Amino acid sequence: MRQTIRPSRRLSGAVVLPGDKSISHRYAMIASLAEGDSKIANYSTGADCHSTLGCIRTLGVDVEEEGTTVTIRGRGLSGWKEPASDLDAGNSGSTIRMMSGLLAAQPFTSRIFGDESLSHRPMDRVMKPLAEMGANIEARDGRYPPLAIHGGTLHAIDYTLPVPSAQVKTCVLFGGLFADGETIVRETIKSRDHTEIALREFGAELIVKQKVITLKGHPQLKGRELTVPSDLSSAAFFLVAALLVPDSRLMIRGVGLNPTRSSLLDFLLSIGAQIRVERIESVGGEPIGDIEARYAPVRGGVIDKELTAALIDEIPVLAVLGAASRDGLVIRDAQELRIKETDRIATVAENFKRMGIEIEVTPDGMKVPGQQKFRAAAFDSFGDHRIAMAFAIASLAADGESTIDNAEAASVSFPEFWNILGEFDAGQSGA
Repeated sequence: MRQTIRPSRRLSGAVVLPGDKSISHRYAMIASLAEGDSKIANYSTGADCHSTLGCIRTLGVDVEEEGTTVTIRGRGLSGWKEPASDLDAGNSGSTIRMMSGLLAAQPFTSRIFGDESLSHRPMDRVMKPLAEMGANIEARDGRYPPLAIHGGTLHAIDYTLPVPSAQVKTCVLFGGLFADGETIVRETIKSRDHTEIALREFGAELIVKQKVITLKGHPQLKGRELTVPSDLSSAAFFLVAALLVPDSRLMIRGVGLNPTRSSLLDFLLSIGAQIRVERIESVGGEPIGDIEARYAPVRGGVIDKELTAALIDEIPVLAVLGAASRDGLVIRDAQELRIKETDRIATVAENFKRMGIEIEVTPDGMKVPGQQKFRAAAFDSFGDHRIAMAFAIASLAADGESTIDNAEAASVSFPEFWNILGEFDAGQSGA
C-alpha cells in the first residue's frame, strides 16, 4: 500500500490511542497461565499482539475478543496443551522471544516460526540463558527461526543480561515460573519493567532491588480484570508531530507513564519541548495520564547509555525531530537497532537521504545535524512499522507531497495510525 501525505499547517485536537503493545503481550501470556478468567480492556489492536493471542489459542487456551476487550480463560501453570500445529509469531519478536521461555518448560515439543522478516532476527540471546536453565532448543543456523523447542524441566539460574533487553529478561523470568527455587535476573542498565509489574498483578512472588529481580518458582497465578494503558511509543509519533508543525496543540489521553518508558518525556522536556502531563493515576500497577504537547523549537541533544536503552523504540521518530532541532541529535550505544524489524540505522539513513537530510551513520548509532529543511520524497517503510510512521511524521513538515510505500507495515503495532493522522487535519490521504 502506498500512502500519500501532504504537509500540514497545524495539528490540533485530542485522541485516545490503542493499548500498549508491550503490556498487552505480557498480560495475554500470563493470563493464559493463570487460574480462572482474565478480562483485558483496551488490548492492543496491533497485529503483533494478535499473533500472541493466536499462539495461546493454538496451545489450547480459550480466547474471546469483543472489540478491544479480550477475555482469556486461563488454564493454570500446567494447563497448556501440546499444539496440533506450529505456532505462528508473525512479525512479532516479542511473541517468539518471550514465549520461548514458557514453551521451554512444557512437557512437549513445539515449533514456533514467523514471517520473512522475523526469520532473519537472531534468537541466540534467549537461547543462551534458556540452555543454562536446561532447555533444548534447535534453530536454523543455530540462531534464527523457526525454533524447535523440546520442552522439559527447567532449573533456576542467576543470570546477568549481557545487553539491556526487556524481551530477554522476560524470557528468563517466564522460564523461572516453572523452575524450583529462585530465578535471579541482573541488569546492568534497567530496561522496561512491565513484566515485573504484570507478574505481581497476577500473584507471582517477585522482589526487585535496584537492578536485581528475584522470582520464586511455581506461583499460583490468578485471573484478573485489567486495562491496558494507551501506548507511549505510539504517542511518541504525535508528540513529535506537534513539536514539528507550527501552531500545533495536541492532547493524548490515558497514556502509560511507566518510569522505564517515560524517559521519552524527560528527554523531550530536556531539549525544550512544550509538554505537560495531567490527571496521573495508577491502573493495574501502571501509572497513566494525559499528555499535552504544543509546537516549540527544540535544542537537540545526545541519546546514549541508559537513555538509549529506554528510548530504543522511539529513536527513528526522534531522529526526525533531531534534523529539525537547533543543534541536531547524536545517538550512541544503539546497536540493538540493527536487529529490529529492519536495520533501523540503515533504513532511517536511506529515507533521510531521499528527503535531502544529512546524516552520519556509525556502527552503533547516528549523528543528525540540526536546522535542516525537509524535502518531499518517495519513502519506503521497508516493512518496518516504526519507519513507516516516523517518515509519515517527517512528511508533515516537508515542502510538498510525499509518499510512503509499504505503508501497511504500521498495522503491526498501530493499525489506526493513518486514520488518526487524518483526524488531526494533517492533510493525509490514501492512494
